[in-house]
Formats: sequence, structure tokens, C-alpha cells
Amino acid sequence: MVYVPDGTLSWARSHAALATPLHLVGDTFRVFFSSRDADKRSYVGWVDVEICERPRVLDVERGAVLAPGPDGTFDDSGIGIGSIVATDGELLIYYMGWNLGTRSPWRNAIGLARSSSKGGPFTRFSPGPILDRSPEDPYTLSYPCVLRLGPQDWRMWYGSNLAAAVGNADMQHAIKQARSTDGIRWTRDGRTVVGFADETEYALARPSVIKVGSALLMCFACRGPHYRIGAAASQDDGTKWTRIDSTMGLDASDSGWDSEMACYPALFWHAERLWMAYSGNGYGATGFGLAVWDGPLSLPI
Repeated sequence: MVYVPDGTLSWARSHAALATPLHLVGDTFRVFFSSRDADKRSYVGWVDVEICERPRVLDVERGAVLAPGPDGTFDDSGIGIGSIVATDGELLIYYMGWNLGTRSPWRNAIGLARSSSKGGPFTRFSPGPILDRSPEDPYTLSYPCVLRLGPQDWRMWYGSNLAAAVGNADMQHAIKQARSTDGIRWTRDGRTVVGFADETEYALARPSVIKVGSALLMCFACRGPHYRIGAAASQDDGTKWTRIDSTMGLDASDSGWDSEMACYPALFWHAERLWMAYSGNGYGATGFGLAVWDGPLSLPI
């Protein structure tokens, strides 16, 4: 475990979930994450971490860089960071925003915020989401992962409910894909690109995709009997995936901060090694930590 809030910051009373590392210089990364205030609304802030054999926190942002939206907006109840893209002199945060509901507990959609510097502040692209419910995604959407593979070749992988659901027993939440030429306006066909490994799974969320040679590797949170981190690989353009959980997955530990769940992964390269930031027990209530792949990496597909 690398970091958990001490409860003294108004926007970070608890939780360090959805850790999203951004390289600054040398071994220093700015790790953005979502945290909760006293009313359990989620904000986005950051800590600077030296990532090495013994990672350590160097600095903690005192104020949130992205707060819930005004009442009536799609993200007025909280923000869960999905991914960060550094491009064309600015940073883009793609995130999940949500409202609390009445007949259904919540409604989620995907938003975009931008900054001209790594320290923020971030400004919303729009008061509304860039992806919301639609004929392709009629129920609810969740954490997006965005890669820019070319000047006009943007890809997004995101979670989407496959059926209406009120509780976990009814949830069927899988991963889909969208494309864009500018990172703002997206097209989607509603097809599931990563589905369930067996009948015990009912939700896949927070995909993180990274290039490994000519292939793509995805890690994501799997919800079934307990939370764990699954994986899939793609040799094409990220439309067809093969589950490789037994090779690249990460289960909960036998004891400690991540003994009940390992969830919400974020893959990144550093010093020619593949690292993964992830959240622990209580959906990040015990903070976030790091895992690293030892030895050569060859995807089994």
C-alpha cells in the first residue's frame, strides 16, 4: 500500500480509489485518484509518488483538482476518474460522473475535463457528459479508458450495463468500445468486447489498456464472489480480446490492506517494467498500492 488519506482534507475524508499515474520526471509520478468527503461525494486530487523498489509519497495536493458538478448536472453526486491523456499541450481527464436516483440507486455517464498543466486546475469540457445513455447503452455507463493511437484515432473502452438492474443480483456490466477522431465526439455500436469468464462474474469495470509490443493488454476489476483483477489481450485493434486472467490477473492478498479485494487497476510503463496501480479493501477505503511484473513479458495469445 502506497497511500491512504489521513482524513484531514475536506475533499478526502476517506478512500484513495481509481489511482491513475502520470509521469512527471525521473521516478516521480503524479497519481490522480478519487476520494470522498463527509457526505461521500467523490472528488479528484493527486499525490506525487516516487516509484521505485520502495515507493514513497513526496507531496499531497491540499485541494481537489476536480469537484462534483452543480446540482442538476450529471456529475453532481461524485466523480470517479477513468484515465488521463496527455496530448497537444494539455491534459484530458476522462471520468465517470453520477447522480443519485430514486427508483434506481444511481445513473452514471462519462465526462471530460481539461487542463493546460499537470497541476491543474481542470475545467469541464461541458456541463453535460460526452457519453450518456443511448440506444447502444440504454442503462448506465462507467469508468472509461482512452488511448490516442494516432492523430485522428482515439479509442475508448468503458463499462456498460447489459440490462436494467437495481441490485448486484441483477447486474450485468461488461466492457464495450467507442471510437473518435478528436477525443470528444464518439461513435459506438453497443457490442460487448470483453465479457464474463464464467457464471460467477456479473460485473467488469475500470478497464486499463496499454500497448505491449504490437499487442494490447487490458486489466479490469472483476466482480463475482469477491473483487479481483482480470486481464485480456488483443492482437488486433482492441475489438477482439482473449481473457488471460490466469497469467496476468491479480487476486486479493492473504492479509492486509488488499485482503478482501483488489480492484480498479491502472497499467503503466516505468523503467522498462510494467507496473499497475490498484485499489484495496472497501473500494479504495484502505488506499491504493502498486504491483509490478517481474521478468520478461510475453502475452499468451
